[in-house]
Amino acid sequence: MPIADARVSTLASVSTDATIGPGSVIHPFAVISAGVIIGSDVEVFPGALIGKEPKGAGAISRVPIFARRIHIGDGSVIGPHAVVYYDVEIGANTLVGDSASIREECRIGERCIISRCVTLNYHCIVGDRTKVMDGTHLTGNMSVGNDVFISVNVSTTNDNAMGQEGYAEHVVGPEIADHAVIGAAATLLPGVLIGQGATVGAGSVVTRDVPANGTVLGVPARLVG
Repeated sequence: MPIADARVSTLASVSTDATIGPGSVIHPFAVISAGVIIGSDVEVFPGALIGKEPKGAGAISRVPIFARRIHIGDGSVIGPHAVVYYDVEIGANTLVGDSASIREECRIGERCIISRCVTLNYHCIVGDRTKVMDGTHLTGNMSVGNDVFISVNVSTTNDNAMGQEGYAEHVVGPEIADHAVIGAAATLLPGVLIGQGATVGAGSVVTRDVPANGTVLGVPARLVG
């Protein structure tokens, strides 16, 4: 149940099985589902949906697996029309921008920015103090380390078979290590490792691993430093 010290709009839809911490603000037309735990001093803006159940609709080969729980850490902000699926954890003081989509089994660390219209697909792990800028897609089964910067409109992929072989162990996204920088509109192909402190130039297509502290540019991306 929401507690007395939280400000919950009468126009919001909040489950009686949700928990909202002191000092939190739930704006009109936000939806908070059962099993959601919101920490203290969290702000959820109008139209956000916290606790969406994933539906395969018979169209996808992957069967969604999830627990009916969400935890949002103290001091975080959920922007207007953001959608957070079940089985998500968001660390303290993290910003989820307008119309962002965070799917099941995602874990986001503390003091992160998940900016406007960013998608985190299923089972995407993001470390602390990482920034993911507008319009970027982080694919299913990938990980991002601490203190990473990912610029706008970056694409990541997880299946070289493009769905023809169904969902299996070959479906693995990139791994981005701590302190890496990914330039605007770069594309990272399945399973590549972006090493610690590496830089991927804007517009690059990364088809192979990038060593720690290396810089790659081009299509396909080549090591330049």
